[in-house]
Amino acid sequence: MTGAHPGFRRNHAKGICVTGRFESNGNASALSVASVFEPGSYPIIGRFSAPGTNPARPDTESKVRSFALQFTLPRQEQWRTGMNSAPIFAVRTPRAVFEQLSAQAPDASGHKDPERMAAFLRAHPEAQAFNAWVDSHPPSSAFFNAAYFSINTFRFVDDHGGSRYVRWRVVPETPYRPVSTGAQADPDFLEHDLVERLKHSPLRWHLMISVANENDPVDDATRQWPAERDRDSIDAGTLVIDRAQSQIDGPCRDINFDPLVLPHGMEASNDPLLAARSSAYAVSFYRRASEEARN
Repeated sequence: MTGAHPGFRRNHAKGICVTGRFESNGNASALSVASVFEPGSYPIIGRFSAPGTNPARPDTESKVRSFALQFTLPRQEQWRTGMNSAPIFAVRTPRAVFEQLSAQAPDASGHKDPERMAAFLRAHPEAQAFNAWVDSHPPSSAFFNAAYFSINTFRFVDDHGGSRYVRWRVVPETPYRPVSTGAQADPDFLEHDLVERLKHSPLRWHLMISVANENDPVDDATRQWPAERDRDSIDAGTLVIDRAQSQIDGPCRDINFDPLVLPHGMEASNDPLLAARSSAYAVSFYRRASEEARN
């Protein structure tokens, strides 16, 4: 914990706004009637960030990158999604999230108790999969050379009323590079490198949709699907980011990237984290908006 930071998000406090478009190629229209998969170009507002409550946290302390998006669609619809550079989440339920945060919290003296975290991990062995993934995948050297994953599962409905469970990821055209020790000289290298790169050319990711097999878990964000799901995924189009703006007054500032804001043809699965994320984001949005209004 780093104390109060009025006006900032309660998690992912440090970030930067971006804008661009999604160029849908129509390939995913057989999976869902969602308007975002109709061929065309749709405006997007996004936000790159890293987990944490401190907006001044050095980028070198972050092992995970995050990318949130809002698509503006026909028929006055929107699609909002928040993605992480890790394909799974540490715990499965809202109760486990609370227990994890409690185990990580410092005591009255400001120190963390390693035994509390050890006890949490004994009670939640599923969290070991996330820790193992992070330990074996060095963080990217930039926001723009990381892949980002939906983590949770969603349900797509097609024009015949049939449904499929899916997860998605956005894959960068810029090759991945791990962060280097040289980046430590700049505590804000992720933002600075993004702004500098966009001076020269737009950045692109491909929206890849993976469809579940009948044996794949669809309500457990701690479990990955088999690798062949990604090999068989559908390229639904290209995300193009061409501008970056400060989060203080940029277009992403007042967006609550609620994962349950979905267009017709996309629905939530029974993953219990989805409703919890939606509720927590709403509380965070209300609190920071109230703090800004008072200042």
